[in-house]
Amino acid sequence: MGALAVALLTAAGALVAYAYVGYPALLLGLRAVRRRRPTVRPLAEWPPISITIPVHNEAATIAATLAGVLAADYPMERRQVVVVSDASSDGTDAVVAGFADRGVELVRVPVRRGKTAAENAACGRLRGEIVVNLDASIGLPRHALKALVAAFADPSVGVASGRDVSVSGSGAANPGEGGYVGYEMWLRALESDVAGIVGASGCFYAARAPLHREAVPEALSRDFAAALIARERGYRAVSVADAVCFVPRTASLVQEYRRKVRTMVRGMGTLRYKRRLLNPFRYGLFAWMLWSHKVCRWLVPWALLAALGVLAAAAATSPAARWVGAAFGAGAAAAALAGWWAARGGAPAVVQLVAFALAGNLAALHAGLKAVRGELAPVWEPTRREPAGEAAAER
Repeated sequence: MGALAVALLTAAGALVAYAYVGYPALLLGLRAVRRRRPTVRPLAEWPPISITIPVHNEAATIAATLAGVLAADYPMERRQVVVVSDASSDGTDAVVAGFADRGVELVRVPVRRGKTAAENAACGRLRGEIVVNLDASIGLPRHALKALVAAFADPSVGVASGRDVSVSGSGAANPGEGGYVGYEMWLRALESDVAGIVGASGCFYAARAPLHREAVPEALSRDFAAALIARERGYRAVSVADAVCFVPRTASLVQEYRRKVRTMVRGMGTLRYKRRLLNPFRYGLFAWMLWSHKVCRWLVPWALLAALGVLAAAAATSPAARWVGAAFGAGAAAAALAGWWAARGGAPAVVQLVAFALAGNLAALHAGLKAVRGELAPVWEPTRREPAGEAAAER
């Protein structure tokens, strides 16, 4: 192979290794020399909070979620619970109305416009100093709310994100999702110790009310934007290990692929909207982390495609390129077989983990193409999951 081909292959390999191994390794090193300890002032009393739950056609799950929220260990007189219905048509509103005597408020958006638009519409109704955002199908242990809100005793914290724990629902589940979620939560814990996370968990996170009130364009992702807004305002976002959120796994790899495409497209649009935060001369470590965690991760499948193109071009004249290309092709075929096996069900956990990684990278390619074409899809179709209330109660 020529020197240029070798250089391109080396660069592609380096990007892949950096995104998943090198970046966490550097965070570990930084944590060892500059771990950021929280400067916590004890809370004199628990602050008033507003809990928002955006929904679209969640009649099957919202009752269990509300029951879990109302059972949480947090002073009743200091919490407001608001369900924001994005033009639900399946009886969700009636289910929520059944909780009115327990203080649950319903805000209905009459024309469906998407999750972020629904959240924007509810901002004027929120009375709390801290705004807690929940998904409709998650489960919360009783202590989780206090654990999340306690993070704001540190005056430097503007956004606090819960720790997702992937749990099995009653139907088929993909163990690969559990492995990925565990890796992602570990990475966020490292980021919190160094400078702060670059994106919050959409399932369970909280923000100071002035930060939450900043309007986010409806085609973008508010949970990702929350951490970026916090950094712009001089705050940091952190992951809270004790603020556990039980998230039911998606029932199929196909469903998870569609969810990833949707969230990545919105994430790419959000980062473009807040692209000033990629400037390392102004935002230092945070900009580096944003490049590493988001941009490099999204570029991995493109790097692999480029490497495949280089090998194909060099194969005609280089035996080494043919050998490397054959190994590359065998790996791709094995990953595709893992995806097929996982999609059919019954595959071992390691096979499903490989399939989940493959689906994630294909989704990044698909999302990149959609983002370039400007297809940001503001109207979201919530990922249908089994309620996690029972799983949470057992833990």
